[in-house]
Amino acid sequence: MTYQPNPHRYDKMLYRPVGNSGLLLPAISLGLWHNFGSVDDFENARQMIHTAFDLGITHFDLANNYGPEPGSAEINFGRILHEDFRKYRDELIISTKAGYVMWPGPYGNWGSRKSLLASLDQSLQRLGLDYVDIFYSHRPDPNTPIEETMGALKTALDSGKALYVGLSNYSAEQTQAAALAAKNLGFKLLIHQPRYSMLDRWIEEDLQETLTTNGMGAIAFKPLAQGLLTNKYLHGVPEDSRMRDPHYATLQEDSLTRPTLAKIEKLQKLAQKRGQSLAQLALAWVLRTDLGRGVTPVTSALIGASRPQQIIENVAALEQLDFSAAELEQIEQILK
Repeated sequence: MTYQPNPHRYDKMLYRPVGNSGLLLPAISLGLWHNFGSVDDFENARQMIHTAFDLGITHFDLANNYGPEPGSAEINFGRILHEDFRKYRDELIISTKAGYVMWPGPYGNWGSRKSLLASLDQSLQRLGLDYVDIFYSHRPDPNTPIEETMGALKTALDSGKALYVGLSNYSAEQTQAAALAAKNLGFKLLIHQPRYSMLDRWIEEDLQETLTTNGMGAIAFKPLAQGLLTNKYLHGVPEDSRMRDPHYATLQEDSLTRPTLAKIEKLQKLAQKRGQSLAQLALAWVLRTDLGRGVTPVTSALIGASRPQQIIENVAALEQLDFSAAELEQIEQILK
């Protein structure tokens, strides 16, 4: 049966501007880091994409090496685009990245001009697209001048193969250097994609202020700390956990320390008082707007999912984004 999107998909989703630009992103975006690769159930992946779009999620985030196997998430997403979304391409924001190891030899990694532009061409071929909406330098390269990396991003813009460009995993100092190099080359970085959650608050030290100063937006990945900020681990590690899956080695069982579990249990109780799940509380907190210090709020929280119901639950976090001063203070005390 031909996919027919929900005609009311834009009624409830919140869209926020990305830095000092005209681009809007949904407050919840869907990342395809896991569960969309060649080792995964394709029809489940298709249903998750359908569910996300039906809920107003217009932004789908990839990278060249997402899978597993590397590249297979782009291949699968490209197939879903071709079969189900050809008429809706202009309603979508599709992003990809390059900078982590993708193919053998010295040119399949890091941030040289050769690596970034070759990777972008490969990604477009796998996706079956003429352009992506956002192309990221996935991580800073200590051995390549920042001017070269930024020059490659400018070429991606000038060629029309990317509409916007951004950074991921750059420190505040590296971001400032990149923004200056971009300015000198005559273009602007749109967005930064850092890790950010209740359990990982490093961007608050200086990165958020750097982004605000340079007119850049932020989209937070791992806002649920890879599932730690859900009810999944409140009673130990379930058998279907990513911790037990040999294909996913990024979340380790030693992450579940007693202090961390104690924080999660207290946050769970607060979420219940607010009428939310723990995941919804965690997403609402990442998206909070009362940050003070003139810092621009996070534009979007980038979620992952293994089944459609998780996407439905996460988007429901947008129904209650406000926090009282007492709730914010209670969260601060829990997270100390």
